Amino acid sequence: MAKPYVSIIIPTLNEAKNLKWLLPGIKKVMKNYAYEIIIVDKNSTDGTQEVAKRFGARLISGDLQKGAALIRGFDSARGKVLISMDADLSHRPKELLLLITGIETGYDMCAGSRFITGGGSEDITFIRRIGNKFFVTLGNLLYGAKYTDICYGYNAFTRRSIRKLHLEESGFGIETDMHTKAAKYGLKIIEIPSYEKKRKYGFGKLKTVRDGFLILRIMLKNRFS
Repeated sequence: MAKPYVSIIIPTLNEAKNLKWLLPGIKKVMKNYAYEIIIVDKNSTDGTQEVAKRFGARLISGDLQKGAALIRGFDSARGKVLISMDADLSHRPKELLLLITGIETGYDMCAGSRFITGGGSEDITFIRRIGNKFFVTLGNLLYGAKYTDICYGYNAFTRRSIRKLHLEESGFGIETDMHTKAAKYGLKIIEIPSYEKKRKYGFGKLKTVRDGFLILRIMLKNRFS
């Protein structure tokens, strides 16, 4: 089996209905690349693992929160370009090509952003929009960065750069861990526009207040540790 050029890591928890749409969409977009899809599943009970296998994804299972699942997926990935992606159909497969191009242009991290021209969101609430603006401003001040979106999970990395980050957040703070450490360790970063769709099936696991405090803790810890 040829070694993949791109590894797409997708954490899941009861996402069978969404995967039936997402995985064919990825396959269509990625037809000209050698790639692998790694599903890291938190012991789903709705047939998620069976759907993943049916569409040829590589499956890892265990009692893992989102961050720990992504870290496990990154550790097992075989590609040169590593991409984190959500399973709920909020991330559009066609944007994979933009993320890959950003890395091929010479950047260490290519980050999707909902808040630059061409980006947007069908799903973000007013409170979350205000919160994201606050965290972007704070993060840029703390790290001397120029982010427009710091809590978004559609990102690509070189294999070397993901190892350099030493990611450790096990839960929903993983995106902030990625962005802040990328800036802290001097990675070459570019943002590309990303349009966030609404989740198609099921319910989101994000808790606005709880995860807001988590993001703040990660920002301060990574800056001053």
